[in-house]
Amino acid sequence: MILRNRLKERRAALNVNQQEMGQLCGVSRQTISLIERGDYSPSVNLALTIAKVCGVSVEDIFYLQEETENENAK
Repeated sequence: MILRNRLKERRAALNVNQQEMGQLCGVSRQTISLIERGDYSPSVNLALTIAKVCGVSVEDIFYLQEETENENAK
């Protein structure tokens, strides 16, 4: 299973950039960028904070996706 997210879409709905989202969540712009790209899995605390800032549930932003055969071969 791979952790995926809809953070970029949620951030756009709030009309904030990565820097502003980072400030709202107490992290750096780089952390928001890493999460959006899928290169960093946030802690439970950070995931909950992001969801609260976005006004949605954690599941509305973060979800698990099944790995395909091609992804397993990497």
